[in-house]
Amino acid sequence: MSISAAILAARSGLQVTSQKAEIVATNVANASTPGYVRRSLVVGELVQGSQTSGVVSLGVSRAGDDIIKGQRRELTSDVAQATVLASTWQSLSQRVGSTASGTGLFNTFSNFESALRASVTSPESTATATSLLDAAKSVARELNSLSSYAAQARAEADSEIAQGVETVNAALKQIQDLNKRISSIDRTSEQAATLMDERQRVLDTIAQYLPIQTVQREYGAIDVLTPQGVYLINGSTAQQLQFSPSSTFTSEQTLADGDLSGISVGGINLTPGSTSFGAVSGGMLGALFTLRDQDIPAFMDQLDMVANDIITRLSDDAIDPTKTPGAQGLFVDPAGSGTLGLASRISVNAAVDPAQGGQISRLRDGLEATTEGPPGNSSILSAMFDAFTQIKSMNSNGIQGAFSASDLAAQLSSVVGQKRVHQDSVLASTQAQHLTLVEAEQSQTGVNVDQEMESLLLIEQAYAANARVIQVARDMISVLMEL
Repeated sequence: MSISAAILAARSGLQVTSQKAEIVATNVANASTPGYVRRSLVVGELVQGSQTSGVVSLGVSRAGDDIIKGQRRELTSDVAQATVLASTWQSLSQRVGSTASGTGLFNTFSNFESALRASVTSPESTATATSLLDAAKSVARELNSLSSYAAQARAEADSEIAQGVETVNAALKQIQDLNKRISSIDRTSEQAATLMDERQRVLDTIAQYLPIQTVQREYGAIDVLTPQGVYLINGSTAQQLQFSPSSTFTSEQTLADGDLSGISVGGINLTPGSTSFGAVSGGMLGALFTLRDQDIPAFMDQLDMVANDIITRLSDDAIDPTKTPGAQGLFVDPAGSGTLGLASRISVNAAVDPAQGGQISRLRDGLEATTEGPPGNSSILSAMFDAFTQIKSMNSNGIQGAFSASDLAAQLSSVVGQKRVHQDSVLASTQAQHLTLVEAEQSQTGVNVDQEMESLLLIEQAYAANARVIQVARDMISVLMEL
């Protein structure tokens, strides 16, 4: 090798070493940047003719493991779904209360039972009658309030679906733009690596809302599709999810009746729970549809069942001889329109409520009594108490067993609590799996500062060695010039 060739080879070494140092510095600076993937310089042999003339940079490579990345992204969807479900059931369980804490639905039923027992003991007492009326109103208000709370939760889920669709559509457009930009530049450049990092962050955003897969296309672009094979991005074209939020929301509205919107893309139904081949089953959208169309409606049906049970128990014609046969008793449905939404309508019979023009003495004397009866007569109150505490078999809306009215309220609280515990367990398990894959991916693609510092020491040595070659060659040329 000639002296000039040695200088050129060493010079190429200095250039490549300088680029390596720049990439190491970039890695270290972005060690804590979310979504940043470790980079390295790809180096090749520089050959001129048949002779090696040094080294050349072939581009920048990004560390990665597509299998781990795909599994982690799938679990990202699962964690997002489990988080929404667990959070909602925690809130719902807290609102319903529990038998252990003595608050919520069971508490109002228990207080009513206690007030009814006291009235049986002291039928002549106006104070106990007032307490009984207040306890009855508390039962009705609690059922009304819980039904309203559940209906509001459905409405919020519908609104959050709309927001999620907007987020996904914006992300799909962003990936479409990134695909075009990446395809138009050298995919081994630092700029391309930066754009690919950004694209990965956008993909992770989409994965929070629904499960996705990616397919690599030529020139660095990617296709995005659901696990069921429905394309969200095909080639250079991004599809848009279609969803119409509901402007009004009542308990009677259902997806099956066409009152509520599903979600679709390109005419393919993606609605979770639908019979379509494209129905998605994970992510935040999966959780929100499950809440809106399945879980919360089922809970509302259970509330209606509890309301219907207490109305039916205390409307027994055998309780009150003054009541018109078949008429409702202490608790009534003002609309009289069936059990759907009954918990939202249940109220205390106006005949016993002075605030509604009734007489509180009718709790003791009968709903249609025209005059006050003997103050010590507790027969109607006793019959009401017996009906309220009677054990009845039930197998409906996910509740099975034999219950008194208070026991049924307690059972509903227990069912909600069990649902919360189950969702918390699913969330904990999914988070643990997700964390394992995040750590595995980080070990493959993340920046280890200690290793980067070791690389920097090797770079420093290589730089010094190449510089030394140039210095020696210069000394040799100086000696030759002196001859």
